[in-house]
Amino acid sequence: MIGIYLCDDEDIVRHQIQAALEQKILIENYDMKVVCSAAGARELLNAAGEGKQGIYFLDVELKDGEWDGFRLGKELRRRDPHGTLVYITGYGDLVWRTFQYHLEAFDYIVKQQSQTGASAARCLEEIHTHLLEQRRTSEEMFTLRTGDMVRHIPLRDILFFETASIPHHVLLHTSKSRMDFLSSLGELEVQLGDRFIRTHRSYLVAAERIEAVDLKHSKLWVGSRECLLSRAGKSKLHKALPHFI
Repeated sequence: MIGIYLCDDEDIVRHQIQAALEQKILIENYDMKVVCSAAGARELLNAAGEGKQGIYFLDVELKDGEWDGFRLGKELRRRDPHGTLVYITGYGDLVWRTFQYHLEAFDYIVKQQSQTGASAARCLEEIHTHLLEQRRTSEEMFTLRTGDMVRHIPLRDILFFETASIPHHVLLHTSKSRMDFLSSLGELEVQLGDRFIRTHRSYLVAAERIEAVDLKHSKLWVGSRECLLSRAGKSKLHKALPHFI
């Protein structure tokens, strides 16, 4: 079930949106639930936690001490890189500021008296459609966060992953780029399954991109890049691609 989190300090607007979302979920039988409807940022953050992919409807003009909608969105994006942000605003011309914060908002709802709830319901329908499509294609994409940016890399473009010189960081190699992000090869090995082979403690390579293997010198080439091959890696390679050994 996907949790929905709503934060708006105008009670009338917040209740209107919450009612519209809950009615939409009930009618369409979405696997979603309004988990939190808060007037302040701290209440929402306490309810959202970390590591859960959620949907967040946030008031841009939130007046909550040091918190406004953009700072709240940035904190939620840090905690939930794959979450869906929707901004609620009384001023459509404030939308451009989301780009300054690299927030990748899904949509913007302009407060329009009785129409705000209906707009939120339509937005939720679009989010639901988007998430279904995302699930269909998620096995073909790899998502990572580098700096303030969330990147989606086609699996077919990835040559290999390599441990970085910075602890707990990994380098992703494609034929045209190299990206550093927070992870471990052990986690990636479990996540990506048999499409990638752990050939060495420092390398996780795309099985279909292996071009040549040199057993004598414990090396292999992936997309014309040289990678290392350990004794354990040779065993894994033999099981996955016996024609190479």
